[in-house]
Amino acid sequence: MHMAAQHLTAALLLCEVVMEILSWVPAKPLTRLKLVCKSWNSIISHPHFVKLHLHRSPKNAILLSTRTPTFPRDEEKKQGLVLSSVESFIQNPSSTLDAQENRRSLQVEDWVVGSCNGLVCVARFLDPINGIIDIWFHLLNPLTGLISENSPCLRVNVHTAFGFGYDESSDSYKVVTATRDSSGTVTAQVYSFGGSSWKRANSFPAFPFSVEDNGQFIGGTLNWLGLCNPHGDDYDWAAVTLDMLMIVSFDLKLDTNKQILLPKGIDEIPREEPSLGVWGNSLYLLHDYKNTHFIAWQMKEFGDENSWTQLLKISFDHLGVEMLLLPEFIFENGNIFMFMGRHSFEEVFYDRRDNSVKRVNINNLDFDAYDYVESLIQPC
Repeated sequence: MHMAAQHLTAALLLCEVVMEILSWVPAKPLTRLKLVCKSWNSIISHPHFVKLHLHRSPKNAILLSTRTPTFPRDEEKKQGLVLSSVESFIQNPSSTLDAQENRRSLQVEDWVVGSCNGLVCVARFLDPINGIIDIWFHLLNPLTGLISENSPCLRVNVHTAFGFGYDESSDSYKVVTATRDSSGTVTAQVYSFGGSSWKRANSFPAFPFSVEDNGQFIGGTLNWLGLCNPHGDDYDWAAVTLDMLMIVSFDLKLDTNKQILLPKGIDEIPREEPSLGVWGNSLYLLHDYKNTHFIAWQMKEFGDENSWTQLLKISFDHLGVEMLLLPEFIFENGNIFMFMGRHSFEEVFYDRRDNSVKRVNINNLDFDAYDYVESLIQPC
């Protein structure tokens, strides 16, 4: 009996040692190491290990949603997802985008809503009829190729914004839609993956004024730039005042929303519509200044409105970019900004540490970039 207990203790210790070592191995090799033996497969597949591994995974990856241009019309349109390290992409964007390794195909009618913990939320649309669309959502792990079942169909109008994030309190992944009607009322609906139905949430106090800008996930919340007190579903940006502009933050745990104040240093409405982004676990507000400069604000501590810091103010002329084009991605804790260049398929990388500008020609391919972390998380 004593010997049996010793053997059991030794086996448990060995299992813990193996788990500790494997938890530091990158996700892609782990998918192959599952084939080594049954015990390793059991360890790597266990939910506790998957979460431990996610916690220890380096946050140095980028997800690229690629698509062939709309012209020429006779070419077959293609969409896909490409995984890359941030370092590889900055060094050689074209080769990264062309690489067939770490690529997953998407349907032409798919739309990437967002990425969280290694999962990508994809929306699939039917063509709108009289301004109404049917839409389904599913989750995809681009690393493992595993896909969830579709959400229940949701019928909304074309004035609908989306967001995707993770609710740690319930260990669930959620997609949120915000739909505005002709009166300006914004209706929010929430779906928790693995569930059977959509749930209505409190109306938003403002409507996201660009439905193409997905909700930005940070700290258990989804965040949109919105306009309050809108007169109907159409508006003239030239008539917008600063007190109408706000950030709407939706709490995924409570299904409630609140307002986040803009930086106190903004004293006039930007000439063009600003944008909101989350990179490297920081919230950024990006806007132009008098159509001559670009300004980036970073919220150092999410939720603390006093922590807004003006990170960058630089002229469009110095960057060599067109006016009105805000950054497509921000790398390395706000040190490197990626802009669309003046020419087709040109990207501009600005490093604020040495004030350097690098221009790179991209092959005939459009893309969007998302923060990403490789993980073994399985879709529901």
